[in-house]
Amino acid sequence: MLDPGITEVVVVARSSTGQTDPKLREIIVPNVGDLSAIERNLTDLDACFFCLGVSSAGMNEEAYLRVTYDIAVSVAKTLAKTSPQMTFVFVSGAGTDSTEKGRVMWARVKGATENAILALPFAASYAVRPAFIQPLHGIKSKTKLYRAIYAVLAPLTPVFDALIPGSVTTTERVGRAMIRLAREGAPKRVLERKELDALGRVGAQKAAKVT
Repeated sequence: MLDPGITEVVVVARSSTGQTDPKLREIIVPNVGDLSAIERNLTDLDACFFCLGVSSAGMNEEAYLRVTYDIAVSVAKTLAKTSPQMTFVFVSGAGTDSTEKGRVMWARVKGATENAILALPFAASYAVRPAFIQPLHGIKSKTKLYRAIYAVLAPLTPVFDALIPGSVTTTERVGRAMIRLAREGAPKRVLERKELDALGRVGAQKAAKVT
């Protein structure tokens, strides 16, 4: 919403974001995995940034598949029908396994989800794989564990960023990177953490020149 070129942001979720903005329109649904009841509100959209995700900690593969693959692919299939002209950007994660055959469960599931979405008939689609994302502009995770992790690691983020360039990004840079993907596209359909962060930094520089 901070980007002056964006006229409207439609958020589909099970509960309110708690934010207010003239550009923001929220659609609350009981089951994000089934958007059939609101299909009429999902036409003529330019882009979808699918950011829903959970930690795999304590989950077996069947349960993680249900809340990761099933929901994301269901949403993507609905939007491929209602707004096929859009760019769909799936927020995945660093270490995702595109072969779907590795030993790490969550990485296989994420890989299968990426592959299924990238195969759908959108005008363009991408998977982005951030690592640690530093929240800015008052953004807070709804997951208590993540909030605790962010609080502990926040003072160390400059150190991580210096030692491992590209390992740390911010919510703003991820957002700007995805907006650039929607507007300009990219030569690669899967962007790793360094590529994503670099794209977001360029987006920030362009925005600064405009303003």
